[in-house]
Amino acid sequence: MRRLQGAAEYPPASAAPYDPDAAFPEFPGLKVAAVPNPVFALVRDCLRELGLDAGRFGTRAWNPLGDLVRPGGKIVVKPNWVLHRNMGAGGMDCMVTHPAVLRAVLEYVFLARPAQVVLGDAPIQGCDFERLLDFGGLRTVIAAFPARGLPLAVKDFRRTVMTEERGLKSVAEELRPESDYVLVDLGPDSWLEPISRDWKKFRVTVYDPRKMWAHHRPGRHRFLVARDILAADLVVNVPKLKAHKKAGITCCLKNLIGINGNKEYLPHHRKGAADSGAGDNYAHRQWQMGLAEDLLDAANCLRGWPRVYRLCEKVVWHLFAKANKRDATAQLEGSWHGNDTIWRTCLDLNRALLYAGPDGQMRETPQREEISIVDAVVAGQGEGPLAPDPLATGAVFAARNPAVGDYVGAALLGFDSAQIPLLRHACDEIRWRICARPPARLAFAPPFPAARAPKGWAGHLEFPGRAG
Repeated sequence: MRRLQGAAEYPPASAAPYDPDAAFPEFPGLKVAAVPNPVFALVRDCLRELGLDAGRFGTRAWNPLGDLVRPGGKIVVKPNWVLHRNMGAGGMDCMVTHPAVLRAVLEYVFLARPAQVVLGDAPIQGCDFERLLDFGGLRTVIAAFPARGLPLAVKDFRRTVMTEERGLKSVAEELRPESDYVLVDLGPDSWLEPISRDWKKFRVTVYDPRKMWAHHRPGRHRFLVARDILAADLVVNVPKLKAHKKAGITCCLKNLIGINGNKEYLPHHRKGAADSGAGDNYAHRQWQMGLAEDLLDAANCLRGWPRVYRLCEKVVWHLFAKANKRDATAQLEGSWHGNDTIWRTCLDLNRALLYAGPDGQMRETPQREEISIVDAVVAGQGEGPLAPDPLATGAVFAARNPAVGDYVGAALLGFDSAQIPLLRHACDEIRWRICARPPARLAFAPPFPAARAPKGWAGHLEFPGRAG
């Protein structure tokens, strides 16, 4: 892991496309910026510390990703592009992968001489993708590569997009053909299988629950993975490190939610209260919460009626506010430490990325390489992923295994990995294993406070000895 020595901040957007501020031998023809850009060097140092192409470091021939992919290969770069705006007051620097980090990553991607590079993600359905591309000089970064004759394609992997006009929400579906995706079925080996007895309780926010039932039930656990991902020889995962109100943390593992085209393939929680023994949406049974869930289901089945949806949505949030006054732990959408569903979906997607062949069939050996390069220069704390507040760490780190990357990220935030199911199970000995063993307990003493946990995780996540 590498940290900025000065202020933990990104170069200004006016510095896009974020050329390096020093000459590096592996890029003899690359323009050197007059504006300071230490972020580029952070990415470079992380790749060096992994020992990639170590014998040629410091020479013109150094090609770190060449250890993972042959010339002429296909590479996908997967950022965190969850939404075009921060729904809180924290701004975008702590929300999505910063374009300055992506610029440096893409330079090393193209140094590997690929035949094809895809930069893509599946944001939430309400994301305005064009506005997202306007953030922080991202369009300038993207345009710089085709202008040099380098084959970069930018893709929105979503098949469903929601727009809002005058307070009314409308949904457009099947925006990309199914032929752009591959069904991957983990069957009875899915992490979701042990909780599939009540399969009709699987839910994901703002989607018709009936659509999920076709894909998740005992013995069947299907995901709709972008074909570009499964055709890739190398996936470069470039997440933003954030606290996450459903999963505790989002880093390398959780970022793979965005390789799936339709969110109704992704169980995020189960309807009902945990103390009822059937659900994990919230902790304690209350009639207001049960009614709110029923109304939300009805609204999501009537997405073609925007006025009806708006009315139902207003009533749902009124009921939730009433319930929250009686029980401060009440959370909608599985946003609490008792969510026993989302981590299973995340781990299944990581297994699919590693072991699914181009045809979607799960193999017994890994089918592609993966590396994670994590943007934590300004991390997200509090109510991530959609309303985080900034935590300036100045850090960028890289990992060959996504579970190891998440352990590092949790320690950096001051979170106890043992209290996060996503991490606690990431190295379990199961079929299509992600990680052989968890890393040794990591201890940091950084010059910044621990991240603030999301409301639903407060008191259940913090690492002993670190104060937020």
